[in-house]
Amino acid sequence: MIEALDAAVDAAVASGARALMITGTGRAFCAGGTLSEPLPEDAGAILDSHINPLLLKLADLPIPLIAAVNGPAIGAGASIALAADMIVMSRSAFLAYAFAQVGLAPDGGASWLLPRTLGWHRAMSLMMTGERITADQAVDWGLAWKAVEPEALEGEAEALLERLAAGPTLAYAALRRTARAALDLDFARALDVERQAQGQAGRTADFREGAAAFIARRPAQFTGR
Repeated sequence: MIEALDAAVDAAVASGARALMITGTGRAFCAGGTLSEPLPEDAGAILDSHINPLLLKLADLPIPLIAAVNGPAIGAGASIALAADMIVMSRSAFLAYAFAQVGLAPDGGASWLLPRTLGWHRAMSLMMTGERITADQAVDWGLAWKAVEPEALEGEAEALLERLAAGPTLAYAALRRTARAALDLDFARALDVERQAQGQAGRTADFREGAAAFIARRPAQFTGR
């Protein structure tokens, strides 16, 4: 899945896509690593060559990223889901950060993302026990945006994708950059980053269109420029 997803992300950006959705094929979103095959002596090597470059690429995307979690997302699969800006989950799906249950450490950014999303104790509890997080739990805890019935997932995710793709792309890119940067900045520096982003956003065609549409009380027609 990692190689296919990496190639799909590159293709989407190269084609000028204004939003991106990732989902699984078959019953699972992503069931994590294949334990039936022996790991190399350095189990972290695959992170260097595959998973970490993909996660960094997703973090640096200039467009919104949606995860439509259609089934189990386990281990690195759950980490990939958490890398999205918005997560829509089928009620037949679950997340499980079950690294410790097979004697491994968290990867895919789970140790960085989960404490920042859930707080220390809940994040530690999930990673130490490997307990499943249902779709409704994920929404209640702030991990997911929506939980829907399995038959509604595709339509819900596609509608969200279309909505974001029709939005102010450069403003979304600035939003992603500033929000991620703020996770590791003090308040004063975060204000500086916002100021720089606002200066850039204020010079875009989408801002001019958004302001004109607001004044005219009509829907904005954003072009991503």
